Amino acid sequence: MKYVIIGGVAAGMSAAMEIVRTDKKADITVLERGADYSYGQCGLPYVINGLVTSTESVIARSVETFRNKYGIDARIHTEVTDIDASSQTVRYRDQKSEQEITYDRLLIATGADPVRPEWDGINLAGIHCLKTIPNTEAIMADLSEEVKQVTIVGGGYIGLEMAEVFTSLGKKVRLIQRGDQLASIFDNEMAKLIEEEALKHNVEVTLAEEVIGFSGSQRVQKVITDKAQYNADLVLISAGVKPNTEFIVNSNIQCNEAGAIRVNAYMQSSVANIYAAGDCATDYHMIKQLEDYIPLGTTANKQGRIAGANMAGNPITFKGIVGTSILKFFDITLARTGLTEAEATKLQIPYQTISRKSTDHAGYYPDANPLHIKLLYHRKTNLLLGGQVISKKGADKRIDVLATALYNRMTVQELQDLDLSYAPPYNSVWDPIQQISRRT
Repeated sequence: MKYVIIGGVAAGMSAAMEIVRTDKKADITVLERGADYSYGQCGLPYVINGLVTSTESVIARSVETFRNKYGIDARIHTEVTDIDASSQTVRYRDQKSEQEITYDRLLIATGADPVRPEWDGINLAGIHCLKTIPNTEAIMADLSEEVKQVTIVGGGYIGLEMAEVFTSLGKKVRLIQRGDQLASIFDNEMAKLIEEEALKHNVEVTLAEEVIGFSGSQRVQKVITDKAQYNADLVLISAGVKPNTEFIVNSNIQCNEAGAIRVNAYMQSSVANIYAAGDCATDYHMIKQLEDYIPLGTTANKQGRIAGANMAGNPITFKGIVGTSILKFFDITLARTGLTEAEATKLQIPYQTISRKSTDHAGYYPDANPLHIKLLYHRKTNLLLGGQVISKKGADKRIDVLATALYNRMTVQELQDLDLSYAPPYNSVWDPIQQISRRT
């Protein structure tokens, strides 16, 4: 069986290794447009401020390992330009020429690219995005002592992480967000806690302003919004991502409105023998009970493994996501799962909310930290719909409990029955999520 995989990072190489384990006679070719394979993109911000020693540290397996140890034809600097499903052919160009390769089973695992709007002055030096190892190295090379003021466009996860990174490097940081709150995947009252943390660390937060361009002589000097102009020595654009699927526009592969490839539970696309996984593919959201698009590394690795198993003849299914994510932001942790109020409202789901400020461990034990928790549940059935937790410590434990409860379709009252760990240095005798559930 001849397998071709487009994309050599999370989903692509998870699939490749599953094929290696399942089909001992597999002929596997991977086409990667960059030079790096199988690396942790989520670790790249921490390379920039030195918490992670180098970009090599985030690479799980090198190109040479895939070639020499696993017998995979792992190619680099190879960009796919077209797919012909009728002849099962992939056309691509490398550094030498344009070529084509045939397949029996094809996986599209091309990930997502940063959104880089066509703003005036967008190509000035000093304007960056962060998604790849080359992006990371370009930012590091550009962070000279002359760079004093950094402006970040976008207050999502990457924007928040990089605000902390640049601040730790002694830069003055401004965050510009076109919406009226940071971190739109949180509800407004939780987002206010995030803004307070930013201001506490001298990050200037500019809300409800939309960037329209940049100015400068060769290098960026100002960021121009619809309301003002701001000095900037370096700009990071963190305006979201889009699926890297432009090369399939001439195929019959179905995509959603965001450009993500529609897949079923076996990671099959709408075209025979073509699969998709990772940040270029859709997810099934178990709470929404709808197709969704939430590009995360955890999902990419799971989908890649499942795609590889199915391609190699071992049918297993992707059960879906509940929308769980977590982020360190200065001294606090931001965590969420399930639905926000905005999502529940959009879906016309009748819901109730309840919020509580507790502590991450027993209040009488030294150094207890505030823990802010919010739950959403169905007004009629009491099924848990979502949760958000912000705290200095303990948010990770609680959000994973809530994610597990969502996966198992528990009611908010059933949280009280969970046998959760307790000792004063770690918890109260009633965990905060059980404390809050008793008030519903």
